Amino acid sequence: MTSNPGFFRSTIGRKVVMAVTGVILFGFVLAHLAGNLQVYLGPLAFNQYAVNLRLLLHGAGLWIARSGLLVSAILHVWSATSLTLESRAARPVSYRKWEAQESTYASRTMRWSGVIVLGFVIYHLMHFTFGNVHPDFVPGDVYHNFVSGFRVVPVSIFYIIANVLLGLHLRHGVWSMLRTLGLSHPRYLRLAQAAALGFAGIVVLGNLSFPIAVLAGIVR
Repeated sequence: MTSNPGFFRSTIGRKVVMAVTGVILFGFVLAHLAGNLQVYLGPLAFNQYAVNLRLLLHGAGLWIARSGLLVSAILHVWSATSLTLESRAARPVSYRKWEAQESTYASRTMRWSGVIVLGFVIYHLMHFTFGNVHPDFVPGDVYHNFVSGFRVVPVSIFYIIANVLLGLHLRHGVWSMLRTLGLSHPRYLRLAQAAALGFAGIVVLGNLSFPIAVLAGIVR
């Protein structure tokens, strides 16, 4: 007989951790998109939005949010990595011939798309938050940084590719999260799939609109 491994060491526990942290990260992605959409209201509105973020809870709100997101991201990566390594250890010898049956392209690319998305997030922070990889960064002028940053065609192409991969990751991630949190009954599967596809579609289309709008001269 074996002893109880504990919640965080069990497969179900780590899946719950990945689902709950996924909720937090998905909420941030949606809120981030909603904030960035204000760029279409013009430079004054967009810069004021950035000021309001920095003044939230007398300046502490933004750092609280960043700390929560960092902890969520670390736990999310930890749970996903440990589950992947455990799955591989359970079958050290690969299949001689493998064909996808029930899995989707999004689920099969979940691991490496997650790594690429993580790299994209780091670059995104260096580009628009810290400005150390930005061609013409002006502290405090978020609208200027937004437009001048996306005017660089290779950067915009990179953002477009990264957001397509983000969409694949979100689609399968939201679907898996909903199943882990209770929508696993067959009667709810279509609802979960539709919600996952809708969420991923909104985020991807919204994020893709930013570099395209700048390159097309709509936002200038």
